[in-house]
Amino acid sequence: MTTPEHESPAPQPPAPESQDRVHRSSAGIAAGVLLLALALWLGFDAMVTGHGPTPWRALAAMLLVVPLVIAFTLRPAVFVDRDRLRIRNPFRIIVLPWGQVAALRSGYSNEVVAASGTKYQLWALPVSLRARKRAARQEAKAAAAGAREAQDGGARGGAFGLGGRRGVLGGGGGLGGRGVAAGRSASGPLRAETDQIMADLRELHEARSGAESAQGEVSVRWAWEIAGPALAGAVLLLILWAIG
Repeated sequence: MTTPEHESPAPQPPAPESQDRVHRSSAGIAAGVLLLALALWLGFDAMVTGHGPTPWRALAAMLLVVPLVIAFTLRPAVFVDRDRLRIRNPFRIIVLPWGQVAALRSGYSNEVVAASGTKYQLWALPVSLRARKRAARQEAKAAAAGAREAQDGGARGGAFGLGGRRGVLGGGGGLGGRGVAAGRSASGPLRAETDQIMADLRELHEARSGAESAQGEVSVRWAWEIAGPALAGAVLLLILWAIG
């Protein structure tokens, strides 16, 4: 019986590429669907039942309005992976490797600052002051509840500590109160949804900004597929209004 002297190793399957995490505004998508339905309904109704220049004006208005609604509601998205941040804004697509990101800022809007100093707004992550206030109230209530639990646990621990064997049980109660507080601090403060996403992006930026695969140049591309039809609709609408 013969055995092969050298066996070639079986080919290894290629490593799967990292999938983008996509962040979008659910409220913006819902508003966009409703606005599109309204615009299409009114536009087609005017085209079918209108007379004279009305159908052409309705068509021009639809060419102008529909791309703009899509641009500001359905289109915005933020794509994140281990090497880059890709921002799809209403009229531009910006690709920033993590090595080119200088900071991620949250104020009245969320924005990313490139190493060159250029700022790009994250349209898909709108800031909600109402959500921030609600998160702050929930955090304050949770902190007050944790403090009360810790205080009650310490009081129970002291009471049990007066009685020999019950002191062992009392120690467990005291640790339980402190464990709740430690668990809350380990999980971090409560934040609004977009603020939490920005915090996650900052952590990823800190971890990956020095990686070799996260280097490169900033890329900006204009979305002519959105701007072109909108511009054509605006020009056509002006011409129709001018000629009466």
